[in-house]
Amino acid sequence: MSINRKILEQVIKATAEPLVVVRVDHSDWPVELSNQAFESITGEDIREKPFADVIEQLVGRELALEISESVRSQHETSFPVELGGKEYLLALKPLQMPDESDARYYVAFWRGGASAIGGSDMHHALLKAKRRIRDLSRDDPVTGLTNERAFREVLEHDWAVAARENSALSLVVFTLDEFDAYVEVFGRHAADSCLRRVGRAIRRCLRRASDVVGRINSAELVVLSHASDEDGVREFASRISAAVRELGLHHPRSTVSRFVTVSFRVGVGSAENQTAAEFMDDLLSSPPG
Repeated sequence: MSINRKILEQVIKATAEPLVVVRVDHSDWPVELSNQAFESITGEDIREKPFADVIEQLVGRELALEISESVRSQHETSFPVELGGKEYLLALKPLQMPDESDARYYVAFWRGGASAIGGSDMHHALLKAKRRIRDLSRDDPVTGLTNERAFREVLEHDWAVAARENSALSLVVFTLDEFDAYVEVFGRHAADSCLRRVGRAIRRCLRRASDVVGRINSAELVVLSHASDEDGVREFASRISAAVRELGLHHPRSTVSRFVTVSFRVGVGSAENQTAAEFMDDLLSSPPG
């Protein structure tokens, strides 16, 4: 027998720990329920707001990106965080019915006090080590961005969510212009440093913590966004292109500019007539703009 929603709301509101329930089978992960303890932290009613945005406002973009990755990967995990000068342990747990292959909801709750956090640096170190082990299999070793395998997994997951909502996703593929010539001049070590700086510039431009950027091959980086307005996505891509050029990385053999630049192509697609892999592969095989 399912629990009446009104009863569930009363239980959540009576919970002393800050707590939210997030619906993750929608593309923007709206907050479904929250209690007064959590709203006292944010200072506002955050129901229906995107969870990634709420978390980013509370703990910053870097940690929000980690938390978003855990949610997307259906992981149960914990993160030590600091809010308002107090230490908390942010616990994330998927809520999954026995007949479901994927969780539709996530619960996030903040445990405070030394007993919850473990009262020691060792507990924090263990959490970081567990996340680092996970990240080693998902990160590109040069840039620290999501690697191709992990990026495709994220795309498949978000594609399935978008299909249930009859919504679209966007991909932007960035290609470093004449990168082989850059490698010939400066060598592989400098080229790796260039890729890292370009990757960081792109990541700083992402609009939401739920956006993802990955490295696909030696000179291509790709961004996944839940935006569906192609003109808006192109404007977004143009801002990223300008941010890369403004890094001022000298490129003596470029015929485009004195500095390292990127070309891009944009794709907006849905599951109506193609798979996630087909959508991505078609865009990767198209010529840079």
